[in-house]
Amino acid sequence: MAPASFERVGTPGRPWDAADIATWRSRQLKRRDYAVDVLTRVDALRERFDVEEYGAVTYDGVRYPFMAVRSRHWRDDRPVMVVTGGVHGYETSGVLGALQFLERYDDATGRVNLLVVPCVSPWAYERIHRWNPDAIDPNRHFRADSPAAESAALVRLLAPLGDRVRMHIDLHETTDSDETEFRPSLAARDGKPYEPGEIPDGFYLVDDTENLQPAFQHAVIEAVARVTHIAPADANGEIIGSPVIAPGVIAYPLKALGLCAGITPARYTTTTEVYPDSPRTTPEECNEAQVAAIHAAIDHALAHA
Repeated sequence: MAPASFERVGTPGRPWDAADIATWRSRQLKRRDYAVDVLTRVDALRERFDVEEYGAVTYDGVRYPFMAVRSRHWRDDRPVMVVTGGVHGYETSGVLGALQFLERYDDATGRVNLLVVPCVSPWAYERIHRWNPDAIDPNRHFRADSPAAESAALVRLLAPLGDRVRMHIDLHETTDSDETEFRPSLAARDGKPYEPGEIPDGFYLVDDTENLQPAFQHAVIEAVARVTHIAPADANGEIIGSPVIAPGVIAYPLKALGLCAGITPARYTTTTEVYPDSPRTTPEECNEAQVAAIHAAIDHALAHA
């Protein structure tokens, strides 16, 4: 299901004011159901996991609980592995991949403490959008005093874990709608000209420039390559404007940019990006790519303490 096409809001060259944001919000219609698609599947996991509500938001009279799934036999002497999906609600495989991983996961070995948040941004999930109702991108605002309630709640959830978090993988997609809807919307919101970009065809990862872990990224890329194709560099040796530092890998300063994968002091961090609009893949294959990435990330983090 594609997001609505871009409709200009506000005055070109001028950042949106409160009235512009209200106009934009009024155009965001519910197009799928968080309770049906996500909460029912999370609820079904209670037989094998501990499920908790770690916060909630209410928008236009509708309450959206934030849900986390934990290993049942949690022990403080085990490393914590964090998986997050749905930071951007329109990036469907991040949500479904996290749920599929949980539904298949066998925790019988008790090697790790697993903490999974399948859908960080439920309002945006229902509207197939990147932003929350205040036109804020949660993935630029992961800090304790965040103006995005979705981001602040996740920061509070993870804060007590401290340096026990060994790995955090954040599941995302890059889609054609980034260019047809979301980047034009961002330019309009900020009162800037829209500059077209190039959508990479395939899966790639975002490492942390302040904590590069090339072997970890390679392990994830290698696992995903068995499921779907890896994005090549463009003619400039880049992916989405960033230099390719290894096949299928770019890097951002995660913490400085307020990105989800930078919340904790984990040694191993990455952001996945699949491309579900590619003619070379399917939505189901993209979900499987996310599952493969999670497994590879946990295995590498365990093998390289």
